[in-house]
Amino acid sequence: MAEAGSRSQPRRNFLRLAGMGLALFLAGCQAMVPKTTPPATPAPPKEETRPVGPGLPTDQERHRVALLVPMTGPNAAVGQSIANAANLALLDTGGAKVRITTYDTATGAAVAAQKALADGNRLFLGPLLADDVRAISAPARAAGVPVISFSNDATVAGNGVYLMGFSPAQSIDRAVRFARTKGISKFAGLMPTGLYGRNASNALIHAAEGAGGSVVSLQTFDRSPKSLSAAIAKLGQSGDYEAVLIADGGRIAIQAVPLIRKAGSGGAEAQVIGTELWATESTLTANPAMGGAWFASVQENMYRQLATKYRTRFGKPPYRLASLGYDAVLLTVRIAGQWKVGDRFPVKALADKDGFAGVDGAFRFGADGIAQRALAVHQIGSGGITTVSPAPRSFAE
Repeated sequence: MAEAGSRSQPRRNFLRLAGMGLALFLAGCQAMVPKTTPPATPAPPKEETRPVGPGLPTDQERHRVALLVPMTGPNAAVGQSIANAANLALLDTGGAKVRITTYDTATGAAVAAQKALADGNRLFLGPLLADDVRAISAPARAAGVPVISFSNDATVAGNGVYLMGFSPAQSIDRAVRFARTKGISKFAGLMPTGLYGRNASNALIHAAEGAGGSVVSLQTFDRSPKSLSAAIAKLGQSGDYEAVLIADGGRIAIQAVPLIRKAGSGGAEAQVIGTELWATESTLTANPAMGGAWFASVQENMYRQLATKYRTRFGKPPYRLASLGYDAVLLTVRIAGQWKVGDRFPVKALADKDGFAGVDGAFRFGADGIAQRALAVHQIGSGGITTVSPAPRSFAE
C-alpha cells in the first residue's frame, strides 16, 4: 500500500469520526461529560431515582457502556491506562450520550460481566485477555450485548465478539506485500514456540503465497540462546532466502540479526522483517545491526499526540494499548448518534464498510469480527524510525 500520488477522498461518515477524533489535538479542548444536578425544589420523578441495577441510578439521557479491564492484579497498570484513555476520549468528544462504567476483570471476568449486565449496560468495551473474552461472551450474547474486545486473539472473534487488538497476521501481510514490491520473493521465518509463533508461521505462508512469493524455510526456537542459534543455522538448509521474518520482540531480534548475518545462505544480505511487536521497542534504533529492518504497524503520529496529552493529565506515559480504549470510545460516541437510549446497541453499525477513524488510523470490522487496520511500513535507522510506506487514510484509497 505505497502512497499514491493522489488520494481519493474519504467518505463523509468516515470524516465525521475523524473530525471528532481530532478534537483531542485542537488547542485547549476542555469538553466535560455533563453531570446531572438535582433540582433544588421538587424531587425528581420516581422513575428517575429508581435504580436500574446494583449501584447505578437510572439515567434516561445516556447509553450505559461497560469498560471491562483489569484494575487490580498483574495487568492493573495496563487496564488503568486503557481506562484513563477512555475517559480522555469522553472529555474530548463531550460524551453527552454515553456513560462508561469500569468493571475489574481481574477479580473474575464472568462476575464482572454479570454485574455489568445487571447494571443495564448495553455494550461491552473489553476485556483485554482472550480467556476473559471466552468467559464473558456467552452471557453477553444471551443478553444481546455485543463485545468490542481489546484482544488480538482471532480464535475468540465472531458471534457477537469484535476484536480491536493489533493483529500480527495483518502486520506480517503488510510487510511481506511491501517486500514483494521491492523484488523480494523468497522468505524465511524465525518463529518462537507457542501460539504466537504458530499463528505467525501461518500468516507468513499465506502472505507470501498471496503476494506471489514463497517461504523457503521456517525454523522455531524456544527463546534460549542455544535454541535461537540452532534455528538460525538451519535457515538456509532449504536454499537461499532474500528476507527473514523474526516473529518476536526486539530483544530477540537484536540477538538474532548478527547471527543471521554470519550464517550464509543469503543471510548476509537478507532483508530483516519484524512484526507489530517492534512498534514499542525503543532499543532497536540504538543497535547498528538493526539498521534497515522493516516492520508494519499503525501510524504513530496521532498516538504520540495522545501520549503527550495523557502525560500532561495523568503525570506518566500511557501503555501503548491505551489507544484502543480511546478509539473504542470514539467509535461508541459516533454510533450513539443513531442509537436510541434504552434500545439494544445497533450492531449493524459496526459493519460500516467505509470504516472508522481514531488515533491508530483507519479501521473497520471484517465479517469475522476482526478489526482490519490501515498499516504503515517503518524502517529502523540510526536516527530513529522512518516510514517507508505510509498507511492509507481510509479504505476508500
